[in-house]
Amino acid sequence: MSGRIRFLLGTEHREVEIADPTMTVLNYLRLVERRTGTKEGCAEGDCGACTVVLGELVPDHGKGERLAYRAVNSCIQFLPTLEGKQLLTVEDLATSRSALHPAQQAMVESHGSQCGFCTPGFVMSLFALFHTPGRLDRRRIDDALAGNLCRCTGYGPIIAAAGRMMEIAESDRFDEAEAETVRALQALRGNPDRSGETPDGRRWFAPLGVEAMAELLLRFPEACLVAGATDVGLWVTKQHRRLDPVIYLGEVEELARIAVGPETIEIGAGVTYDRLQDVIAEEYPDFGELLRRLGSTQIRNCGTMGGNIANGSPIGDSPPPLIALGARLVLRRGGERREIALEDFFLNYGKQDRRPGEFVESIRLPRRDPAWRFACYKISKRFDQDITASLGAFNLKLSGGSVADIRICFGGMAAIPKRARECEAALIGRPWTLETVREGQAALRRDYTPISDVRASRSYRALAAENLLLKFFHETGEGAALTRTRILQPAGARHG
Repeated sequence: MSGRIRFLLGTEHREVEIADPTMTVLNYLRLVERRTGTKEGCAEGDCGACTVVLGELVPDHGKGERLAYRAVNSCIQFLPTLEGKQLLTVEDLATSRSALHPAQQAMVESHGSQCGFCTPGFVMSLFALFHTPGRLDRRRIDDALAGNLCRCTGYGPIIAAAGRMMEIAESDRFDEAEAETVRALQALRGNPDRSGETPDGRRWFAPLGVEAMAELLLRFPEACLVAGATDVGLWVTKQHRRLDPVIYLGEVEELARIAVGPETIEIGAGVTYDRLQDVIAEEYPDFGELLRRLGSTQIRNCGTMGGNIANGSPIGDSPPPLIALGARLVLRRGGERREIALEDFFLNYGKQDRRPGEFVESIRLPRRDPAWRFACYKISKRFDQDITASLGAFNLKLSGGSVADIRICFGGMAAIPKRARECEAALIGRPWTLETVREGQAALRRDYTPISDVRASRSYRALAAENLLLKFFHETGEGAALTRTRILQPAGARHG
C-alpha cells in the first residue's frame, strides 16, 4: 500500500503520496504548492474564502464524457478526495495581468473587491457559475454566492460582476481545452493505489465498489466513513481528532445512484444534495426549497443526504421531512441488508440503530401521492447557510373534511428528529378546523421539551412549533386560498 493519488493541478499532473489522510486541500495548496491565493477564513466551510473548483468527468447524454465544474470548500475537503479530478485555484485563471478571466475582469470593472481577502473565493464561485449551464438570473447568482462572505463591500458590486462576466465573454480557454482535459483525466483512471498507511500508522481506503466497502467495514467496524466531509471535516479542523482508519466513499458508484421507480425514489447514501435537489423538488416542492437553503452551493456540491442521516444530528435538515413522508432506510452489513422506517433509526442523542460494521446504503422515499398534502418549514436567523433552530414537516391526508391521517415531525425540538405522536393522535379522525388545530397545538406541548441554546430559547421553539402547525392549517384548510409563504425568517434578515 503505497497510498498515492493522482490528479491535475490546473493542467499539470500531480502524483502525491498521502502522509496524512485528513490533510485538507487548503493546507496542501498553501503549505506544499505555495498557492496562497486560496485563503483560510473560518476552517469550517462557512465563509467561502477557501473556495476552489473541481473538474470531474460526467456522462454526456450518450456522447461519451464531458467536464463538469463545481465549487467546493478546500478547508474541509481532504486531499485523497482529489483522486482523478482537476483542481483549479485562482492562480489558474488569468494568463497574465492583462489577460484576466471574465470573472476576474468583471470584479475589476464592478469594483467588487475592497480589502481583497475574500476576493479569490468569490472569483472561484463566479468561475463555477460561469461554467454552469442555464440562464443566469438573480436567484442563481444569489445561490451561487451565498457561501461566500464579504465584510467590506456589501454584495451589490459582486452581484453586478456576476452578470457582467457573461457580457464580457460566453466562453473561456477552459472551454476550448475541455477535450484535452477530458483525455488527461481519463488517462488517470486505473490507479491501483486506493489505500495506504501513513508513516505514523494511520490507514486510509478508497474502495471502488460497495462490495469492497462492505468487506472493509467488517474488518474495520470502527472506521470513519467520509463522503463529502462537510461534517467530518470539522472534526479535524476544529476538534483536532485523529481519524483512523478512514474510508472514502467518493469512488463507490453504487452509493451515488438515484433510481426513480413507480412508487419510490431510491437515493444512494452518497448522492450529493446538488444532484438530488431537482429530483426532490419535482415531487415535493417544499422539500426542494428546503434543500436549496441547506448550507451553500459549496456544501451542497459535497454533502450527502446519507451523511446527514448517519451522523444522527437532532438539527439535521433532511430527517424531519423524510420521516413525515414515510421514508425508509436500507442498512447493510457485509452481504446482509435490512430495511427500517427512518424514524426508528434514531434512538437517542448520538445513538442510532446501526450495528458494528453496518452502514446506510440508501434511502427509499415514497413518490408523491395526490391524496396527501405536504409542507415543511425551516426557522433560522438567516435565509442562507444557517443552522436550523427548528424545522417542522407536515404530511396530511383529508377525507370528507376530516383528518384521515397525518404525520408530523420536528427537528431541533428533541434529542433526535421526533414524530409528534400526541399531536397526531389529537388530530386524526377530527374535522380539519381551527378548533381541532388548537387542540393539536396543546398536544404539541406534551410531545416536546426543547432546550435553550445559542440558536433559540426553549419558549421560542415551543411557540414556533405551535405556530407552524397553525400555518400549515391555513395553507391546507379553511385558509388555503391565502398566499403561501414558505420562508420563515426575522424581518430584514439576509445572507451575510
